[in-house]
Order: sequence, then structure tokens, then C-alpha cells
Amino acid sequence: MRLANGTHSVHSVAHRETFHPVIGPVAEAEALYVRQLRLPERLAGQGGEFVVWDVGLGAAANVLTVLRACRTSGRTLAPLRIVSFDHTLEPLRFAAAHADALGYFGGYEAAIAELLVRHRVEFEDAGRRIQWELHLGDFPTWLAVHPAALAGENLPAPHAILFDAYSPAKNPAMWTQPLFAQLFQLLDPARPCALPTYSRSTMLRVSLLLAGFYVGAGHATGEKEETTIAANTLALITEPLDQKWLQRARNSTSAEPMWEPVYRQAALTEETWEKLRRHPQFA
Repeated sequence: MRLANGTHSVHSVAHRETFHPVIGPVAEAEALYVRQLRLPERLAGQGGEFVVWDVGLGAAANVLTVLRACRTSGRTLAPLRIVSFDHTLEPLRFAAAHADALGYFGGYEAAIAELLVRHRVEFEDAGRRIQWELHLGDFPTWLAVHPAALAGENLPAPHAILFDAYSPAKNPAMWTQPLFAQLFQLLDPARPCALPTYSRSTMLRVSLLLAGFYVGAGHATGEKEETTIAANTLALITEPLDQKWLQRARNSTSAEPMWEPVYRQAALTEETWEKLRRHPQFA
């Protein structure tokens, strides 16, 4: 569909949601992921392979924007391994068929075509090696049944996670506290990793904190004046949530995490509040 600013994006009829609404797929991916994660700088300083988990492949705008931004950075960058997750390839197939209107596929059409068929592709991009693989299926189920996923599937722990699921109201299974706790357990404590996402909800931030992440206010993306960034090290967060935010969370009527994949809003329980206020970030 055509957005108000003239760019095009994909609209899901089943979920009644538009991918990257208002500012479009490329502008949102640049603000939320490329600049916020400082990807060109981190790739330039990386001694070996840099690993990105792409949770919610969708129409591939996030990954392709990352690839293009790093290709044009003018730096010598590390090899990049991308691991994408999604339960369907239909948005990507649709987007590839409308690549001219969307405008962000240029130069990567062959890679996308191979990924759609083989769920894996390797290629050279601006002199560096790109490995891109797709895990097709339900992400919460994959996390739940793969406590040893990294070793079992030879899947490396990420340096960055692009988290772009449908909204909690439409897809609550992707926003539960147990999901973020399981995801945090798959990180390598010795490998700094950050996870930005478009939501700024108190419920989400509490879920991430209880999972073990440090959490901060994320960059604006045009239609949102603030997003969220989480990481396994405070060094990757520019604006950590502070005591003022903690008190607002205490008073919020929509702060208790979703413990099950059923969307609802509720104030913090006393048990959750006690755990939250003891987080090292607020010490």
C-alpha cells in the first residue's frame, strides 16, 4: 500500500497491520536498527563474524536496509551472518513480486530468490562474505523446544537482534515474558548483544528487565517519539531507564508482563514489583 509520505509498504490483511507504517520500511529500519545499533561501527571493529538474528523476517526490509547501509559505509567490515525467523514466507514472496514499487530490493533480487527456495544463501557483498539463513516456523515454539538450540543447530549467539513481530494485541505469543527470558538465555554473556524494537510499552520493558536485560529508551522512528532498546550489557544503552521510569511503572495500569500468550493489561503485582525494583539497573 502507498503511505502518506509517498513510499510503499506491505499490508497484512490477516493481521490488519501495515509493515513499517507512516515513514516506510527503509526509514524505519535505518532509525531503529542501523543507527541505533551502530552497525557499521560495530562491524568495522569486529574481529570475526558478526551475527544478526532477524526475528520477524516479514518482507525483508530490515535485513536489506542493514546490508545496504553497511555496504555504503566506506569501512572494511566483518563477515556477516544473518539468521532470520518467521512462520511464513508469504509477505516476502509478495514483496519480491512488487519489488519495483517497494524500492529496497535493488541489487539483492538474486539473493532473495535463492533464500525463498533454499532458505539459505551465501554471497559476496562489497568484498565481504554474507551468510543468510531462514528458520521457518513458530518462533515461540522454537525457543521452547530448543534449550540447547545454539549447539544443536550450530547456531551462533547474536551480536544484534532485530525484533519486529506483529503488535502484542495481534500476536501476543511473541511478547510474553517467558519468550524474552528464553531468548536471553540463548545469549552469550561474553558477546555484547542489543535488541531494539518499535514498542515503548511499559509491559514490554518490564518483561525485558525481568528476563535479565538492561533496558533503555530507544530512538524515535518518525511516528514514534521513543522506542525501546534492550541489551545484555549496559554499555550498549545510551539512555537507560531510571528511577523516574520505575515509579511510573509502579503506578501504571498496564505494566504487568504477559505470562501467557493472551493479550491483557494489568498493574504490577507485588511480586513482580519486588523483582523489578531489585534489578541491577536500578541499584
